[in-house]
Amino acid sequence: MQGNRRTATAPELAVRRLLHAAGLRYRVDFPIPLDELRVRPDVVFTRARVCLFVDGCFWHGCADHCRVPAANRDYWEAKIGRNRSRDERTTAALERAGWHVIRVWEHEPPETVAERVAQTIAGR
Repeated sequence: MQGNRRTATAPELAVRRLLHAAGLRYRVDFPIPLDELRVRPDVVFTRARVCLFVDGCFWHGCADHCRVPAANRDYWEAKIGRNRSRDERTTAALERAGWHVIRVWEHEPPETVAERVAQTIAGR
């Protein structure tokens, strides 16, 4: 698991390139201090209070693409379940703190994600 990237994944970079090309400026892996959690979204727009998470299909349990390995199945199901629970807690805590949270899957087209982010920022 240590060989898997936490930041700067290919889907995240594709979205960041499009956001930057659209003239949007953001922070990467920026820590947001919350009382109950330590949170570092993939992309953060501090002034608009918008944060983006690009979730990997395997690690976050995408219904369309996550295939739990047959070897050590109990471990992987529990691991992915804990990741999903953490994602829900993180999203709820950020929203309580006044942030708008956007969560997307790695398989979503970067153009669609960038457009959604741009519209959200324009609306705030």
